[in-house]
Amino acid sequence: MEYVSALLPPVVMAVFFTVLVVTIVKSQGGPNKAKEDAIVDAAFARAESREQAVRGD
Repeated sequence: MEYVSALLPPVVMAVFFTVLVVTIVKSQGGPNKAKEDAIVDAAFARAESREQAVRGD
C-alpha cells in the first residue's frame, strides 16, 4: 500500500495540470476572442494617448 500513497500526489498533480491545460486551450479563440482583443486594444490606445499627453506631443 505504500506505493499507492507514493504515487497518489504525482497522479493528482498530473490530472490537475492536464485539466488546467485543456481549460486554457479551450478558452482560447471562440466567440469571445474578438471582444477580448477589442478590450486589450482599447486599453493600449488609452495608455498610449495618456503617454503622449504627458509628453506634450
